Amino acid sequence: MKIDVKICGLSTPETLEAALTRGASHVGFIHFAKSPRHLEIAPMADLVRRVDGRAETVIVSVDPDDALVDRMANEVRPDCLQLHGRETPERVAAVRAATGIKVMKALSIAERADLDAVATYRGVADRLLLDSKRPKGSQLPGGNGVSFDWTLLALLDPEISYILSGGLDAANVGEALRIAHPAGIDVSSGVESAPGIKDITRIHAFFDALDDIAADTDSRKASAL
Repeated sequence: MKIDVKICGLSTPETLEAALTRGASHVGFIHFAKSPRHLEIAPMADLVRRVDGRAETVIVSVDPDDALVDRMANEVRPDCLQLHGRETPERVAAVRAATGIKVMKALSIAERADLDAVATYRGVADRLLLDSKRPKGSQLPGGNGVSFDWTLLALLDPEISYILSGGLDAANVGEALRIAHPAGIDVSSGVESAPGIKDITRIHAFFDALDDIAADTDSRKASAL
């Protein structure tokens, strides 16, 4: 099964083009001042225009107020708004209703109890993204380069569709897919040379790893016939 691949935290035309050329299904842009991947509204809107329908565009923000939600919806016009803060199900529903734009809700996972929140957002958000909890001392809700125990996800209702995030890179994405079987994957720091600096070589390496996984899967299926 083909999965969605979201490259998040893009900030330059060159790295955006690399992600699109390799077949990213989603490209993400971050509007959160504390993040090294932060973009102001105008340059973000320019990058979104460059996508020109080749992938779904996603703006990531953290507990945005109504004014910011309105600016993102009307000045950037993304396909999806990703809420990566403490937004309640009621807030997610309100953002979706106010904008008419799909909403992706990110949830932080570290232990079994954290999975309880998944059901409360199911059917409210258009997509769910499961990320690792931020390390102690970090002010960033995502993009910290750490993963969580993917075996926990076996406890979820198998009918729940989610995007897996947190510490993914070319070296471990195969293991993540084998254990978690997500509908999609999200990578940010795993394709960077430094925080906030996307690396075209690492973007290619990540997609090369996915191609190798797909080829191996096809080979196994053929051998089983």
